[in-house]
Amino acid sequence: MGRTVDVPVWILVLLFGFAAVTFASHFLFPSVRWFLRRRGEAMVARLNTRLARPIQPFKLARRTDTIMRLVHDPAVARAIADHARDEGVPEEVAFERARDYAREIVPGFSAILYFAVMMRLSRWLSQRLYDVRVLGRDRALDGVDPEATVVFVMNHRSNMDYVLVTWLASSETPLSYAVGEWARRWPLRPLIRALGGYFVRRRDLNPLYRMVLQRYVQIAARAGVSQAVFPEGRPSRDGALQPPKLGILSYLVDAHDPDGPDMVFVPVALNYDRVLEDRALIAADTGREAHPFRLRWWQVARYVRQRLLGRHAPRGAAAVALGRPLSLTGFRAPSPEDPVAALGDELMDRIADVLPALPTALASDAILGGASSLAEVREAARLRASTLGERVVAEPDLDAALATALDVLRRRRVVDFDGTTLAPRPDGKDLLRFYAATLPTQKPEEIQSYAGRHLIG
Repeated sequence: MGRTVDVPVWILVLLFGFAAVTFASHFLFPSVRWFLRRRGEAMVARLNTRLARPIQPFKLARRTDTIMRLVHDPAVARAIADHARDEGVPEEVAFERARDYAREIVPGFSAILYFAVMMRLSRWLSQRLYDVRVLGRDRALDGVDPEATVVFVMNHRSNMDYVLVTWLASSETPLSYAVGEWARRWPLRPLIRALGGYFVRRRDLNPLYRMVLQRYVQIAARAGVSQAVFPEGRPSRDGALQPPKLGILSYLVDAHDPDGPDMVFVPVALNYDRVLEDRALIAADTGREAHPFRLRWWQVARYVRQRLLGRHAPRGAAAVALGRPLSLTGFRAPSPEDPVAALGDELMDRIADVLPALPTALASDAILGGASSLAEVREAARLRASTLGERVVAEPDLDAALATALDVLRRRRVVDFDGTTLAPRPDGKDLLRFYAATLPTQKPEEIQSYAGRHLIG
C-alpha cells in the first residue's frame, strides 16, 4: 500500500486535469452559477422598480425550458404529426426537426448584458453617430393599461434601427425583436439571443417551421413580453414606406384574448439624415447587384471609424417619433373579412402621420425639383416644410440645417456645390431620390398647395 509507483508525466498531467475538471463541475461551477444567479436576480429586482413595464418572468425563463415548452405545445404537436405524415418520416424525426427550429428561434435573454452593456453601448454609439431627436415620447404610452402587452411597430430604415430603439426604449422595458437571417452569423447570433431577439427565416419555410414560430410569438405575447416589429420586413430600398407584411401581425392578433389583457400597438417612425447602408440598399433596388441586398460591413465600419475619430462631415440627425397608440380590443376593422390587413394598413398610416422630415430629405427634394443654388434650395425647402408642420426636424434653424446637409452631400460626391450654386452629379441622382422619398407622404390638399407655391421648374 505504501509503495511508490512511477508513472509517466503525461499520465500525471491527465490525472490532475481530470481531478480539476471534476472539482470545478461539482463544486466551483455550481457555486459560480449560484453567485451569478443571485446577482442577476438582485439586478432584475432593482430594474423592475424603475422600469415603466417590469421584465416579465417568461423573458427570464431558462432557454432550455422555453424550448421544451414550445415543442410540447399542442398546436406544435399536431404540426409535428402532420409534417411526419406529409414527408413520410417517423414522428421522432419530425419532433427533432421541430426542436431544431425551436432552438433556432428561441432567445436566451440576459438582463445583465441588455442593461449593463448593450444599453450603454447603444446610447454611446447612437449619440456619436447622430444628433438624436425624439418626438412624442411623453404622450406615447399615456393611458395605456399597465397589464397590456405593448408592441412597438416601426418602419425599417436601417439596421441602426435596432440600436437606436433599444436605447430609447430602455427606460420603459426590454424589447423582443424579430431579427432576420442576416444576424445568424457568429458573433452576432449569441449576442442577439442574449438581448432577447428571436430569429425569423425569410426562406426555406414550411408549415412546421411556421407553426413553431407562430406559437413562440403567441406564447411570448400572452405572457406580456413587449415586442418590436418591423412590418416592412426589411430596410426600405428606395427610401419610401413599404406595404406591410402581415406574418408577425397575424400571429399577434391570433394570440389576443378579447376577455384578457389588451394588446396595444405603438407606431414608431424613424428617419435619418444619413442611412449607413444607403448605397447598398439602392444597388439592390436598382438591380445593379446579382445577389439580394447584402450589407457591406466594411463600408459601415469605415464610416463608423471616421465618425468616431471626427474625420467625417458634421453629424446628421436621427429622428424618432411616436404616434397614437392603437388598442387591439378597441380596433374595429373597416373590412371585417381581412382584419389583419386592415390593422397593418392602419398602423402604417399612423407611422406616416408622424414620420419626421429631415434637412437632407428636404434638400434632396428641392434639388430634384430644379433648385440650382443655395437660395433656391432654401426657398423650395421652406415651402415644403410649411406643409409638414411639426414633423420637420431642423436645428438650430432650417437654413443652417440645409447648408449643413448640402455640405454633407458635397463631401459624399452627390452634388457639386461651391457654397452658392450647385448641380447634382450624374451618379448621385439615385441617392437624391432615395432621401427625397423619405419625406412624409403629403395629403392631396397639401400637394396641391405645395405645387401652387413651388417657384422652381
